[in-house]
Amino acid sequence: MKVEIWSDIVCPFCYIGKRKFEKSLEGFEAREQVEIVWRSFQLDPDMEYVPGQSVHEYLGSRKGVSAKEGKQMNDSMAAMAREVGLEYNFDKAVINNTMDAHRLLHLAKTKGLQNEMKERLFKAYYTEGKNTGDLETLVALGAEVGLDAEEVRNVLQTDAYRQQVNLDQYEAQQVGARGVPFFVFNNKYAVSGAQPTNVFTQVLERVWEEEKPALVTGDEATAGFCTPDGICN
Repeated sequence: MKVEIWSDIVCPFCYIGKRKFEKSLEGFEAREQVEIVWRSFQLDPDMEYVPGQSVHEYLGSRKGVSAKEGKQMNDSMAAMAREVGLEYNFDKAVINNTMDAHRLLHLAKTKGLQNEMKERLFKAYYTEGKNTGDLETLVALGAEVGLDAEEVRNVLQTDAYRQQVNLDQYEAQQVGARGVPFFVFNNKYAVSGAQPTNVFTQVLERVWEEEKPALVTGDEATAGFCTPDGICN
């Protein structure tokens, strides 16, 4: 089963949704057969880094409210994050453009480390207050999950994977993703938002039941059947 997840590093519901989805996988019988693919979605592709700007000020400006009201909204979000075991330190968060972080995720995918990279980026931004738009910060984070530091630096100093990021965002429009997180199961079912764990569980089980191969039991199971050891019945 393939689960594609559109999200952004600076989307607080995306990290929460990741945890809820992972919780549903824990009790899923076929969890080892679930392939997770992280797809890019930039909530603010035109964002420019403003030194010293707090995430409260940024949110306030986006919502048309004061920085104080922005902090209140962020405090509420931090409380929701704690419910799923996450620590959000918005007072330390560094707001920046996420294009390079998404490009790093595409590089990590080619090395089989995309899920690890996604988790590390989320923690770096929400918990540790790292600047996930800074080149050397991304190089260090990539190295932590097993990527080659020089390869990460070389890739991010070019336009590599920018086209893939843009394609992900175009495909998000095609599948009806108007916000994130947005989960697509086997290109068949979609779940929008950080839904309760039981919602993800229901969709996983439904897709699995609909698409897993039917197995014949009894004597028919070995009729006209050859095993790798050369025995044929």
